[in-house]
Amino acid sequence: MKSILWFAAGIAAGFVVAHQVNRTEPGREFFAAVDAKARAFGQAIAEGYHERDAELRAEGGDATADAGAAPNGR
Repeated sequence: MKSILWFAAGIAAGFVVAHQVNRTEPGREFFAAVDAKARAFGQAIAEGYHERDAELRAEGGDATADAGAAPNGR
């Protein structure tokens, strides 16, 4: 229980420090850069997912159609 309290205190302290850093111009620039990189990463993940989904659908495989089949064809 004590470790959970320290964990929560660390998270709270991190939020306080991040808020204080974000109040400065360099801090805002830092967080804007981090946000841009995170958004670009998320966009790359989404694009890769959609490309792979299109590839699998082009191969004719629709996993939902086979979902009702029992193992070993029974």
